[in-house]
Amino acid sequence: MKVQIKSITQWGGVLLLSFSSCYVNANKLIKPNILFIAVDDLKPLIRDYGTAKVQTPNIDKLASQSTVFTRAYSQYPVCGPSRMSILTGLRPESNGIMNLKDKIRDVNPSVITLPQFFKNNGYETAATGKIFDPRNTTSRSEEEVLSWSIPYQRPKHGLKGKTRLAVESIDEPDEKFVDGGILKRGKKLLKQMANKNKPFFLAVGFKKPHLPFVAPKKYYDLYSRESFDLASYQSAPEDADTTYLFHKNQELRGYKPTPIKGGEIKPYPKGKLSSAHQKELLHGYFASVSFIDSLVGELLEELEKTGQAENTVIVFWGDHGFHLGDHGLWGKHTTMEQANHVPLIIKIPGSKANRYAKPVELLDVFPSLTEAAGLSIPNNLQGTSLVSLVTGKLKSIDKVAISQYKRKGAYGYSMRTEQYRYTQWVTPSGKVVYRDLYDLINDPLETKNIINTPEGKLLEVELNKQLHTNSAGLKRLK
Repeated sequence: MKVQIKSITQWGGVLLLSFSSCYVNANKLIKPNILFIAVDDLKPLIRDYGTAKVQTPNIDKLASQSTVFTRAYSQYPVCGPSRMSILTGLRPESNGIMNLKDKIRDVNPSVITLPQFFKNNGYETAATGKIFDPRNTTSRSEEEVLSWSIPYQRPKHGLKGKTRLAVESIDEPDEKFVDGGILKRGKKLLKQMANKNKPFFLAVGFKKPHLPFVAPKKYYDLYSRESFDLASYQSAPEDADTTYLFHKNQELRGYKPTPIKGGEIKPYPKGKLSSAHQKELLHGYFASVSFIDSLVGELLEELEKTGQAENTVIVFWGDHGFHLGDHGLWGKHTTMEQANHVPLIIKIPGSKANRYAKPVELLDVFPSLTEAAGLSIPNNLQGTSLVSLVTGKLKSIDKVAISQYKRKGAYGYSMRTEQYRYTQWVTPSGKVVYRDLYDLINDPLETKNIINTPEGKLLEVELNKQLHTNSAGLKRLK
């Protein structure tokens, strides 16, 4: 039997949210399902974030029905630590994962992951594709048993293109690619889980637009390569020390550009990439994003077909940002805006569409989903529930977003406020060896470090205090 619930109420002492419909069976309210969609290396490029050129009609449709967090940030600009942070609700230094080598159950045996929490609270849990970074979990193992009630199946191999080619258009159907196989498994799991008499938590992790940018030709055909505009600012910020800020595009340089006129495949030349190489990379990235958009659309269509859409909370997120030529950088691995700014879209049925423009963190997803399911939020979580923003109960919350990275033996702690990005690089002993500050309202491209200007010196007093006030879980920040 279906019932309408139009207000916040109590059921057996548990807080329930304003869903348009829930389901009652044998006098029990079945909690909302969770569809958890992760996309690897996806920066906030969709139209709802202001990028008119990109073609993402399906994600745009989801955004039009959801709360779009336009200032959401990852906690670490690397796949493994970022994913482990959102999946544990803890900052990287608190959960113990700050690289791609350590295993979560080795460094933090008793941690409760997000899917494990839902499994422990009566949910059917399953995943396909890249959710945890496998480099941070014990092989075929404990994590799969603890987190997933339906055995995890690794994605089958698909078309990968030529060896180490950064950009490649292949004239084959979607299902022949790895992400096409992830979608197929996701749709199968949706059907299977929707037919059971218990709520489900389904995580689907798509791998593109991670390098290499290999995608079906039809998505490349959506764009004209020559129409892409290169990043307008491709230099180091004025008065900045790139020792800590920059990398040498090592990830990109592990791949190679398309050979000219069918010649030998050679590495990217040293120094700044040519305009032709940059446009090729932009074409590949945008085509890969449109490919994933199509798969997301099919997944959401399948959810509708199951009849469970009205009782399903949807979270769509990217694990970190991605430099696309700004400051001469390609990839992630920095404390700067473009490496940490991520898409975050949350849909709670019955809630109005909304845009929220103040800082939030991926760290906030664990407590948000917990509250949305009517469960008690674990007291060890370090994020803040965003449910009150989605439901309209609150217009804003007082919060900053903190990302971190390690380079040259120092820990970079980067705080995003509504207007500023303030970063301290700290040694293990607590000594500050470098600082930078950008006014992102007046200088959105981070062209000038203003830390040593008269204005910057005054601002830093308050920003330093704010950073330390919000330093829970940041162990080297003293």
